[in-house]
Amino acid sequence: MMLQIGDQFDHYQIRAHMAQGGMSDVYRAYDLLSGQDVVLKIPDKMLIGDPGQYERFQREMAVMNTLHHPTIQRGLESGTYDRTPYLVTELIDGVSMRDLIQDRGAFPPDEAVALLRKIADGIAYCHAHDVVHRDLKPENILVRADGQPVVLDFGLALVKGGRRVTYANLSGTAGTPDYMAPEQIEGQRGDVRTDIYALGTILYELLTGQPPFQGDSAMAVMAQHLNGEIPRLDKIKPGVSPQLAAVVMRSMQRDPAARYADVNMMIYDLDHLEAVDTSILSAPQNAAKKTPVWASPIVRTIAAMLLIIVVVVVLALLLSGLRTH
Repeated sequence: MMLQIGDQFDHYQIRAHMAQGGMSDVYRAYDLLSGQDVVLKIPDKMLIGDPGQYERFQREMAVMNTLHHPTIQRGLESGTYDRTPYLVTELIDGVSMRDLIQDRGAFPPDEAVALLRKIADGIAYCHAHDVVHRDLKPENILVRADGQPVVLDFGLALVKGGRRVTYANLSGTAGTPDYMAPEQIEGQRGDVRTDIYALGTILYELLTGQPPFQGDSAMAVMAQHLNGEIPRLDKIKPGVSPQLAAVVMRSMQRDPAARYADVNMMIYDLDHLEAVDTSILSAPQNAAKKTPVWASPIVRTIAAMLLIIVVVVVLALLLSGLRTH
């Protein structure tokens, strides 16, 4: 469902189309009841009618109603209009961290640490309230003019005691390849250490201007997260201390047990960099058994979808050829 400027959806009037994600269209809308501009999220038309999508919105709303922190976007309302579920959140006056990185490139280490430190503080608050975000990435973080970051999109959040939610036409594996922890790629639900891995990848990108692993496809990136060598920042980026490089390295360990046990430990090291143990920088990275990328559930799902597409195209060409004869 693509709405146009001026359209009315329930008691919201569309003012602008802000973004199109993998599962939702996001609009800036005017609330005719409160007189305020808000963010209106409506599922992609392919997912309308999917019970999982409705539950996703309900879960996201419940999570945001539970959390009250300067780093967390507030939820305002969720409901259904014309058989279409929707979610309404506060409108954040800020710039996407993705746009900041694209415009500025690498941040000076002190600025990168200060920004990541604020994000980590919000994520520690989430974890203290039994919420794991599971989809942390620059696209899901806005930065206000005063430097305050705000974390968005809790649709894939894991809540203590919550059941796994799957969606039509989508893999049950959550996350975005550039920031997915190895256990997510392997199809596990993840825990607080999954968010710590994502925080490490974001800090890496703030310090270098690019994510730690890159490739021509999502599968190539996932393969590197599973088996690749984490670059040593103090060796490739001037100005990054071995202590700061060690924080990133520890956050991004392939084995969750080798990462920080909780975000507060990561925050402590960021606040006391001079005392950080750097021995992890010289430790072997490939001690863990390598995981074939094809063994990942998400990769198998992508491969199956590609095979279906190829079969459909071939059948269409064959039918077209029959008609011409």
